[in-house]
Amino acid sequence: MCGIVGYIGNKNATPVLMKALKKLEYRGYDSAGIAVYSGDEIIIKKVKGALKNLAERITGEVIPYNVNDKQFDAAEQALFEKTGSFINGGLGIGHTRWATHGEPSDTNSHPHTNMDGSISIVHNGIIENYAELKAQLQSQGIVFKSQTDTEVVVHLIDKAYNEEKDIFKAVLKVIHLLEGSYALAVVSKNYPDRIICARKESPLVIGLGKGENFIGSDVPAILEHTREVYYLGEKELAVLYSDHVDLFNYSGEKIIKQPSHVDWDMDAAEKGGYQHFMIKEIHEQPKGLTDTMRPRIVKDNSGKPVDVFFEENKMDDAWKKANRVVITACGTAYHSGVVAKYAFEKIARMKVDVDVASEFRYRNPILDKDDIFIVVSQSGETADTLSALRLAKQNGLKVVAITNVVGSTVSREVDDVIYTLAGPEIAVASTKAYTTQVLCMYLLAIKAGKLRGTLSDAEATKLLCELETIPAKVQQILDGKDVIQKFASKQFNKDKIFYIGRQFDSATSLESALKLKEVSYMHSEAFAAGELKHGPIALIDDKTLVVAIASEPSLYDKIGSNMVEVKSRGASVLVITQDNSGAFEGKADEIIQIPECSSTLASLLTVIPAQLFAYYCAILKGFNPDKPRNLAKSVTVE
Repeated sequence: MCGIVGYIGNKNATPVLMKALKKLEYRGYDSAGIAVYSGDEIIIKKVKGALKNLAERITGEVIPYNVNDKQFDAAEQALFEKTGSFINGGLGIGHTRWATHGEPSDTNSHPHTNMDGSISIVHNGIIENYAELKAQLQSQGIVFKSQTDTEVVVHLIDKAYNEEKDIFKAVLKVIHLLEGSYALAVVSKNYPDRIICARKESPLVIGLGKGENFIGSDVPAILEHTREVYYLGEKELAVLYSDHVDLFNYSGEKIIKQPSHVDWDMDAAEKGGYQHFMIKEIHEQPKGLTDTMRPRIVKDNSGKPVDVFFEENKMDDAWKKANRVVITACGTAYHSGVVAKYAFEKIARMKVDVDVASEFRYRNPILDKDDIFIVVSQSGETADTLSALRLAKQNGLKVVAITNVVGSTVSREVDDVIYTLAGPEIAVASTKAYTTQVLCMYLLAIKAGKLRGTLSDAEATKLLCELETIPAKVQQILDGKDVIQKFASKQFNKDKIFYIGRQFDSATSLESALKLKEVSYMHSEAFAAGELKHGPIALIDDKTLVVAIASEPSLYDKIGSNMVEVKSRGASVLVITQDNSGAFEGKADEIIQIPECSSTLASLLTVIPAQLFAYYCAILKGFNPDKPRNLAKSVTVE
């Protein structure tokens, strides 16, 4: 879950590393550090806390706290630039850490070194057999400074280097001893012309420049410098020099691959004038939905949508004979799977099971070789989801991935992949990745329905025509966001928020409650509306807000009754609905009306007001919604 960066070239590495780490803050971290080859030694600077703490540690200067945000950003930028005059060198690696072994501290921060400081490494992932390896090294007289699993790796490399007399051979030898996941970057003062990288189950990107090269855990770290990248593959290594990069397989043999070109605009990784990435990404949903949908919809000569086509996904006979769809994911991605369950059952008439990935692998699931197995992960690196994917593959299932990251581990390991073309999502709390995941599920269900003969051509065209109107309807909701902001200003101090809904709306309630608790830290839960009477209603009082999601006209009476029940017990009530007949007049304190839409597809609209409500509650409480406490964007450990 940490961020790794690296640089080799003619520039001063220190400010390059500092600014690259800044681009990876969204991944979540509790400490930061750099290692730079300067003169004839590797200089290490690392510290618990924010990157500004690291800049202050390097320079000895402190950014004043009594300044506004704009002044702070300018002071931080200036301090990052100034760091180069304190540590001057053209080779370095950097790291932001999210603690897994050992509490957040200066000592446990990366980079870590061997005993004489001649080798330094940064690491993302977990070494599962570190305790056994550490005991062996300690028995040989190695003294450990930290509580981390990472320090084991650098001491192993040191030991192997003394045997092999070659730093690459030493790294290659050590990675075969490691169990677990890793993205590694290694520098040695005896080899000041190179950085050695290796990866297994943790992402690593190599940026290709002119007279300089870069590494990063994610593209935004290097996008300022280059758009030509290698996505380091599973169990691959790279050696970066200033003028070229060599790639190797797990056996140490050279391999050749073509660089990928990154099409993202620089602005896509910046806030673009918005106060936070979260609200920017909420507003990017019309574009993300359009970009994800447009290349997949097939039209006839008259321009009428008639079918769905996935260039990257083979919708073959496996879908026709499948007995069941199994969907597994974590968090927000899991909630997209719950929506998909209703979509596949209604549109394609397929049986669907949805599992939390962290539970799936441990319960000895019943799988059939004719099942279609779908994994969903924004980053494509989610550890629990990857484990579920591999279990499905071991059982001979066809596995399809829905992910937002081209070249991610998930996308490489599945049979077929569908990319959500949402662009980079920086805020920890997912918004545009979620809606594009749901959209892909709808498109899959429509295609499956056509293949299986459960959806007529006319019905498919009707759904596709309506899907094409969704981005404009999302924009319509965003244009009216002031109503949601005003309501949030009256309700952000509630003790409890309950989301209720039925059918598709029940699935949307799950994501709505999660979004609120993620960014505002308010206690929120979601219930199928009919379950209120079976326990949760005991919690209703005048400190409660109930948000009812109602997009199915045939169920308005039912959900209206639930609203009356909670309102009579003192709760405030918000309803998100497409009703314009007055069905909920007098039953709610506020009615947020979404554009008219088929109830089958309304989940793409009803979640938008809930995202906005969560964002505004966080702002009103004084929290930064981009960096919720204790959370990280890409959960690459169990």
